[in-house]
Amino acid sequence: MLRPAVIPAWSAALLVLLLAIFPADALRASLRGLSIWWEVLFPALFPFFVISELLLGFGIVHFFGKILDPFMRPLFRIPGIGGFVVTMGYASGYPVGARLTAQLWEQKLINRAEGERLVAFTTTSDPIFLIGAVSVGFFHSVALAPVLAASHYGGGLMIGLLMRFHDRKAPASLPANTGNSGSGPSGRRRSRLAEAVHAMHNARVMDGRTLGTLLQDAIQAALRLMIVVGGLVVVFSVIMELLRQTGSIEMLAGIVRLLLGFAGMPPALSDAVVSGIFEVTLGARAAGEAGGSGLMHQAAIAAFVLSWSGLSVHAQVASLLSRTDLRYKPFFLARLLHGIIAAALVYLLWSWLGPAA
Repeated sequence: MLRPAVIPAWSAALLVLLLAIFPADALRASLRGLSIWWEVLFPALFPFFVISELLLGFGIVHFFGKILDPFMRPLFRIPGIGGFVVTMGYASGYPVGARLTAQLWEQKLINRAEGERLVAFTTTSDPIFLIGAVSVGFFHSVALAPVLAASHYGGGLMIGLLMRFHDRKAPASLPANTGNSGSGPSGRRRSRLAEAVHAMHNARVMDGRTLGTLLQDAIQAALRLMIVVGGLVVVFSVIMELLRQTGSIEMLAGIVRLLLGFAGMPPALSDAVVSGIFEVTLGARAAGEAGGSGLMHQAAIAAFVLSWSGLSVHAQVASLLSRTDLRYKPFFLARLLHGIIAAALVYLLWSWLGPAA
């Protein structure tokens, strides 16, 4: 019986052997992955990574923390600064939420339990990809965007509400030390907006970097992260191609066809599910191209793929969390549950928000 520690080593050796057997196919897959990174992911994510670094340096996180604390703690058991991660994560897509969560943990603004709750429901697709690429590009129907958005983002918020019960005995983190922000010069209680501005100012002073230094650091950090993201996309593109050449993808598709049949869904969507397990873009595209399966079923699979996020995104998030004590398992379970909830919401909301409504 193989020990768990030996499995990665044997897997790596098998991949090297497959690379030697199928070098041309691996090269083509590598170029495809590189093209996706350079033409889609780099221009979409790099500006958000730089901006998020700048906002952290300017103390915007502390501003959001003071403003949103009365709402985030009761709903999600997360400090108010989590509202900043929710906003940026939903606006800019994966893996920005994980990146910001890891940074908040490094700055000791959240603890492990709060970080695991936060990253579980802020790893979502960005609206531009959901509307422009999936609805219009893959399905050729902008009318599909409302039901996809409602199921995907609504499912994410439901995951956030469910994750408040995660690690229930863990203590809440203390508010960030922002000095004497509770009272003004006359001893009267400051308004929450004044406290937020004061907290932002204190955070900026404590950071201490000039604008030029801050911008340079932000660009360097964003480039390092983009290289990691690109490398993982290329690696998973190659792995998928090697599995396809060995017939492993078809075996997995057969299992998925059986599961879809039990669920009353068209077996033809199995290719979309299998592709989406590994990479979200390939899975969403395959769902849009699965003609004859019924638009509602296709949309449900697309919602599942968008919410599951693909193992490529999982690897990106795992690499970001590796520098912290945040565990990957809660994130994995949350992604799987989010995918199931999002697919179910498509069926529930179809009569109100679907293209035929």
